[in-house]
Amino acid sequence: MSLGGLLTGRLPAGIYRWDGDLPVAEAMRTAEVADWGFGHVDGRFVLTQRDALDAIGKALDFPPHYGHNLDALWDCLRDIRTPTMLLWDDWDTLAEDDTHGFMALIGLLGDRAADGGFAVLLRGGGPDFEIPPLS
Repeated sequence: MSLGGLLTGRLPAGIYRWDGDLPVAEAMRTAEVADWGFGHVDGRFVLTQRDALDAIGKALDFPPHYGHNLDALWDCLRDIRTPTMLLWDDWDTLAEDDTHGFMALIGLLGDRAADGGFAVLLRGGGPDFEIPPLS
């Protein structure tokens, strides 16, 4: 299945490795045409779990009271009411430098995806972690 399969519901929401080469602006337009929200994390600048918490908060336009910790992340993720796709480019930087912190984030993002209407696309190389591909 492809990005279209995810956005039309033929593929369940979840966390996927994605090798798509769409520019970020086109990925955003594709999501918006399908009535999905969109956020983008540029992982080149995400070196710690704290950096990731900040970047995810900005990408998903969390409110000013967002606490930049795992509990606050979960609270804000639960408040997302419309289908939303988070594209995380160059995620391998954090995954390799802070595997424990990355896995904690992926755990929360995966729990939110399991509730439906939320997907994370990890684009770029990186450790396997048994994350399925979105082809």
